[in-house]
Amino acid sequence: MTTPDGFTEPTQWLIAVRDRRDRAAFARLFDHFGPRLKAMLLRGGLRDGSAEDVVQDVMLAVWHKAAQFDPHRAEASAWIYRIARNRQIDLVRRRPAVVLEELEEPPGNEPDAPQILALAQEARHLRAALDRLAPEQVQAIQKAYMEDMPHSEISRTTGLPLGTIKSRIRLGLERLRHELKDLKPE
Repeated sequence: MTTPDGFTEPTQWLIAVRDRRDRAAFARLFDHFGPRLKAMLLRGGLRDGSAEDVVQDVMLAVWHKAAQFDPHRAEASAWIYRIARNRQIDLVRRRPAVVLEELEEPPGNEPDAPQILALAQEARHLRAALDRLAPEQVQAIQKAYMEDMPHSEISRTTGLPLGTIKSRIRLGLERLRHELKDLKPE
């Protein structure tokens, strides 16, 4: 809801915190954004109580950094969510990397001649099926599955809407499934 001066209520609350260190305004900010931030962080994959910790950390940062807030550059929500996103990224970066144990392949697991021929034949069928797709579908599928690009990144690099990218991939995969339905694993 926008007030007569053109700012939303949360933005006015943050201005009150910035200008007067208004504790009541901060409490309203916390009550308003706390549950929303927690939901965002839970959707982002934070579990085991760390979402609540990040919310506390974000709101503490809001209190301490309120002097940096400029309502003419961003709404309070955008400013606060950016702090939360950055905290979440920092938390993920600080976590130790998962070291996967290398599994040894049992001896005698080398593909034999019939397996090699079958794989080569399947690869030929796949190339032929890809050649029958529309070029824009092939491009989207290659970026998504061979270059391991997220759909949003494909959208950003091609300049196409995200929905278009998703549709091209979905339609291309459906066509590939149809084209390759006769190939059955043995």
